[in-house]
Amino acid sequence: MAEEDKPTSPDAGPNKDNATDQARDVNSSSPPSADSEKDTIVEEAKARVAAAKEAAQKAGAAAPGAPKAPVKKKEEGPKPTDASAHPLVNKLRGKIDGAVIESSEFLGQLSIRIERSRIVEVCKWLRDDSAFNYLSDLTCAHYPDRREAPFEVVYNLYSISANERVRLKVAVNGEGVDSVTGVWPSADWPEREVYDLFGVVFRNHPDLRRILLPPDWEGHPLRKDYALEYVENRWTENHLPEFTEVQQEQLEQRRAYGLEMLSIPQEREVREIFKSGKEVMPKDK
Repeated sequence: MAEEDKPTSPDAGPNKDNATDQARDVNSSSPPSADSEKDTIVEEAKARVAAAKEAAQKAGAAAPGAPKAPVKKKEEGPKPTDASAHPLVNKLRGKIDGAVIESSEFLGQLSIRIERSRIVEVCKWLRDDSAFNYLSDLTCAHYPDRREAPFEVVYNLYSISANERVRLKVAVNGEGVDSVTGVWPSADWPEREVYDLFGVVFRNHPDLRRILLPPDWEGHPLRKDYALEYVENRWTENHLPEFTEVQQEQLEQRRAYGLEMLSIPQEREVREIFKSGKEVMPKDK
């Protein structure tokens, strides 16, 4: 009797089976996972895109599309124009026959190419008769492909009273060109600079010698055929101290690493001056 009246354990008998069945039913009726929802959304989007492409292809085959707009070409910048009818050019041509070779105008700037032998005469006339009384600049350009006259000397003139400018150009070969220091004394140093850096000779110049480089320097640095890299030349051999084997090796290493500026001639020369105890700028006696 005692065994019959004993309460039944919750894990025993049919109660346990009922609990298992209920759990199975709950799992089977649980909502789908987040990954499955994303996959469904992606598939639906792909289907919509495919349908849109197919509809677009059918519409394109049925009716031709609108023509594309033409590509707009890039606007070209201003170009020099012929200035043979310019009043100053006509006046100069009438006063000095054969002086004007050609003329052009670019953005309001007048340029006149002058016969080399007539440059002094033209400059005098522009100064006295046309009030171009100021030589604002004198420079040069090098064109190696021009065999007959590879240099072009450029004179920039300015009229203070009329506030006008004109540019003269002269093609020069190895024979050089006449100096205009007699017209404008201020041309002294610019002509020396062109002579120093380009090698153009100015005949009748009062003191034609180098102005930036040493007198015995070889070559003209602003020519297109001048070497860009640092080179040892006769001037460095004559004026700079000789290198020992160790110093030469150090120099080669510096150049290999792109440190040429650590051994430029001026730095070495100043170093030797201080080592010898010489005065850098001796006083005039």
